[in-house]
Amino acid sequence: MLAVQVICCAILVLGGAALLLLGFRGLRGQLPRNRYVGVRTPAAMRSEEAFELANRAAGPAMLAGGAVAVLAGASLPMLAAAFSVVMVAVLGLIGAFALMTVGGVIGDRAAEAMPAPAPTGGCAGCAGGCCGAIQQN
Repeated sequence: MLAVQVICCAILVLGGAALLLLGFRGLRGQLPRNRYVGVRTPAAMRSEEAFELANRAAGPAMLAGGAVAVLAGASLPMLAAAFSVVMVAVLGLIGAFALMTVGGVIGDRAAEAMPAPAPTGGCAGCAGGCCGAIQQN
């Protein structure tokens, strides 16, 4: 039972610490746009500004999810009964996941509320910018 307790403790504390770091960096606008961590919905990935806004909006919920996971993991070594260890571990995982999901939804909604960036190249969004060349001939 002790091995399970230590493994669950490590998973919750390390996962919670990662969520805390993600939430902190997102809240401060220091999370670089990437395809691995943060709010990565199509609306958030439209531009650097949308990604930053989405992760700033999701930051508080991510911080709360990380705190729930760390607190649940830190409390596991103090529990004696197997049932209480399992219940705290499961509730910590569910709580962290739920708060992470809420943060993602809030971040996506914030990014969707941002106006879409103007198309680049070409007139009216033509592929390759060839409209001007065709009209001149």
